[in-house]
Amino acid sequence: MNNSNLIPETAPFREEDRRWLKGFLPSLSPEQTAWVEGFLARHRAGFGNEGDPPAEPAQSERPAGPRAVPLTVLYGTESGNSEGLADETAKRAKQAGFHASPVDMADLQPSALREKENLLVIVSTWGDGDPPEGAEGFYEKLMSDGMPRLDGLRFSVCGLGDTAYDAFCKMGKDFDGRLEALGATRIAPRVDCDIDFRESYESWAQTALAELERRATETNGTARGTVVEEKGASVAPITEPTVDYTARNPFPAEVVEKVSLSPTDSAKENLHLELSLAGSGLRYEPGDSLGLVAANDPELVDRILATAGFSGDEEATIKEETLPLREALSTRLEIAALTPPVLASHASTTGDENLRDLLQDERKADLREYLRGRDVLDLLQDFPAKSLTPAQLTGALRPLQPRLYSLASSLRAHPDQAHLTVGVVRYSAHGRERGGVCTTDLADRLNKGDKVGIYLSRNKTFKLPRDPDTPILMIGPGTGVAPFRAFVEERAAAGARGRSWLFFGEQHYLHDFLYQLEWQEHLKTGALTKLNVAFSRDQPEKVYVQHRMHEHGREVFAWLEEGAHLYVCGDAQRMAADVHAALEEIVAREGAMTGEQSAEYVKRLKAEKRYLRDVY
Repeated sequence: MNNSNLIPETAPFREEDRRWLKGFLPSLSPEQTAWVEGFLARHRAGFGNEGDPPAEPAQSERPAGPRAVPLTVLYGTESGNSEGLADETAKRAKQAGFHASPVDMADLQPSALREKENLLVIVSTWGDGDPPEGAEGFYEKLMSDGMPRLDGLRFSVCGLGDTAYDAFCKMGKDFDGRLEALGATRIAPRVDCDIDFRESYESWAQTALAELERRATETNGTARGTVVEEKGASVAPITEPTVDYTARNPFPAEVVEKVSLSPTDSAKENLHLELSLAGSGLRYEPGDSLGLVAANDPELVDRILATAGFSGDEEATIKEETLPLREALSTRLEIAALTPPVLASHASTTGDENLRDLLQDERKADLREYLRGRDVLDLLQDFPAKSLTPAQLTGALRPLQPRLYSLASSLRAHPDQAHLTVGVVRYSAHGRERGGVCTTDLADRLNKGDKVGIYLSRNKTFKLPRDPDTPILMIGPGTGVAPFRAFVEERAAAGARGRSWLFFGEQHYLHDFLYQLEWQEHLKTGALTKLNVAFSRDQPEKVYVQHRMHEHGREVFAWLEEGAHLYVCGDAQRMAADVHAALEEIVAREGAMTGEQSAEYVKRLKAEKRYLRDVY
């Protein structure tokens, strides 16, 4: 028997898992195979003991019958929103009888779409019009000239984006146009969602699924998605977690420790926070993130109210909920940043010709410059309104979004706790001192013993290798070192034997060496094998982590050749790009490759999930 294609590329596993399965499954005897199948059946049904009888799966999760319509829900995600919506869409489709499955673009070749019948795409736009990190390869191949025709494929696209960027929902638009150009049939209009995506997504999901069901009914006379129940089958109830903590329903976590990681004479301001998870039931893994629900600066709220002529006690209606205007501006609405829709709404209210002129297409560069670093108070002062109603003030403002931070701890090392490393953002712009919404809230108004709303945001890709003996390379300047603190703690607590190498960078050794004593202790115990640091301002010429990588290029390449996984966390605009360029140069030099060959080598690392980035 030829087992080379036993686990296809389309299977929902990481590359290293597929390799392991290809080696493991063929080795099983018929008796062992039967045992594994029975074990999985009991696991799906919720039974843990070998002697327990398996129950039928719940109707909403039951494998669809022979007439079920196959449906692929394809997603490309950066922060996890698209993945979450894809999971939700697949569950809805299963309840309607479809044979549906969510698939990450990172785990599928675009050519495999030729074999699909129905496709729903949920994709986010990253940065200024780029695909999500894990979807880069899929996007590149889909847009290439070598992409085959997709005649016969039915599809619809939901794009996630941010109206603060010029390239709003560019990925959704690109995927929608490309699928149509390849001959696929659009069964429902594309929807472009802003950061408050729930309402737009709901409308899209209902429309797309209803249309798929209608077409299936027309084709077959009956709804092909209908699941046929076997006589006498017992339906097990669907069990859901007692509490599902989300941005809308966060867990109130107590601050058990708050420590400044920066001396008073440092140009940086970094915090270490320890939050209690006791009673939450939350369980995370290194690589996951924590969402924090913060509040706006009360001084900024007061100044906006005074400038607009309100006391703050007026009633405001936000998503059909009525509450005091001050509370709405403090906890529900984004007031520290502006977007074109906010300016357009204010222009309509005030009739200000200068503001209307600024919004013209030919003045996009001027508009971008005006939006940079300004907030709602600036708008009210620069373009005054004779009178405003609460609805006119709040109507176009976006919901205040939670902020995500990489977890800086391991549950093995700190049971029932979650640690964060936070760089506080403060800056001067347009004659005023300003700061990051969440970071200044944590720094200035949250104290030990207080509570902050949190929820868990899982990252299914930015994970430690399954094999604890696999070496890892970690590159994390500044607060980007947070997940690597979790990685090293996890491996130390688990007694993993794999080698680990950290590249850390900051401005000054004396002021900015985050977790210095911990790294030194890990080096002593062997939990951390190597540490290289780059402090850019401690010498005449600036030195960054990519320079340290070049200095140790031969060994970096040797680790990669031995199967090491490489992780990068931090600034996407400059650091991550510089590190990527350095990596390709090192591979070319040490591997005696051309530039094109080294680029392909690095692409393979990504495809094999051995080069992973968590950048922002």
